[in-house]
Amino acid sequence: QVQLVESGGGLVQTGGSLRLSCAASGRAVSTNAMGWFRQAPGKEREFVAHISWRGGSTNYAVSVKGRFTISRDNAKNTQYLQMNRPIPEDTAVYYCALRDNRWGDTRSAGWDYWGQGTQVTVSP
Repeated sequence: QVQLVESGGGLVQTGGSLRLSCAASGRAVSTNAMGWFRQAPGKEREFVAHISWRGGSTNYAVSVKGRFTISRDNAKNTQYLQMNRPIPEDTAVYYCALRDNRWGDTRSAGWDYWGQGTQVTVSP
């Protein structure tokens, strides 16, 4: 089994920056795609970004492209989400996801493991 633990969430001002981390434990995840999803109150969980097993391929939701950057460090079994220039609409619980596949998927149903989530609140 794989456990995923997110960290780095909190309160940030519009235009600031925040970096989320997701540490995997239980086994090495260097052959797995990793991703980030988010869920705002009253809304469905939505795709944010995903990264392929070696980090050579990334994909972003239109709403965050150009502001957020996903990356990973396989030596540390960890992925990151650098959030630059966040806006209040980015306020949500952010979830780390892992897939038993080398390539990512924008559908939440395509992921096999999930973290507990970390709250990100962006103030105006």
